[in-house]
Amino acid sequence: MGRMVHRGPAVGLATSVALVLAVSVLAGVGLTGSVVGFACAAVLFVLVTVGLAASGRRTPGPADRVTLLRAVLTCGVAALVADAAARHADAGASTRTAVLVAFASVGLSLDAVDGRVARRTGTVSAFGARFDMESDAFLILVLAIHVARDLGWWVLAIGAARYLLLAAQRFAPWLRRGVPPRRWRKAVAAYQGVGLTAAASGLLQPAVAIGVVGLGLGALAVSFGTEAATLWRLRGTVGAPVAELATAAETGTAPEALTTARPVAVTSGRAVIVTMSDTRVPIAQRRSG
Repeated sequence: MGRMVHRGPAVGLATSVALVLAVSVLAGVGLTGSVVGFACAAVLFVLVTVGLAASGRRTPGPADRVTLLRAVLTCGVAALVADAAARHADAGASTRTAVLVAFASVGLSLDAVDGRVARRTGTVSAFGARFDMESDAFLILVLAIHVARDLGWWVLAIGAARYLLLAAQRFAPWLRRGVPPRRWRKAVAAYQGVGLTAAASGLLQPAVAIGVVGLGLGALAVSFGTEAATLWRLRGTVGAPVAELATAAETGTAPEALTTARPVAVTSGRAVIVTMSDTRVPIAQRRSG
């Protein structure tokens, strides 16, 4: 039975527990913070184990290990945030804040590493992309909870954005469709972590911190809004690549695959596929048996 335990998640669990124990002893994190940190470590272990099993893999790839390190650091951030919420400021508060900012900064810096490692090693995967996205989202949520205590609960809208989108996708399936990456959207996403970490440091004047975080929330609203508008225009369309359709929706032009190619339905294995020129888009799964 021991062989059923995935090595990568087990290492992540052990590292998370060690990190939380370290901040508990060295930074004076109390019981509440420690419990939250250990709980995050346990959830991380379960989710990564299930994700690896679902993807048919036993161990994380090189990029996944970088993302796992980021997730471990986020467990430490969660412990520090919970500790700060559970007690009044004391002599060690500045030390714990410094550790929180250090963990968050390293985690945000590594966000630029795992994708690059995946591409260079040829280990890009759906699991890795989802792991990266959810690690980002949870760190932003934890930071937003911490900053909201000083700036106001409106900050939670930044941390909740990803989870509100997931909830909306249950009722509006057309929101599940992807849009082509845009550099400005990536910049907006990166800004959230930087802005929240700067506000969490306590080095900014309150008015400046509100401006920095408020700018991030406004940019995030524009990013989500334009993405939703694009996906709304694409709802019900099939037969062309998602990136081509989304680009056409944003520019107001018709994708060539929809105007010059004639769709032909073919079957390939278990999937029904529509072909347009050299493009193949799976549109339905055949039932087995």
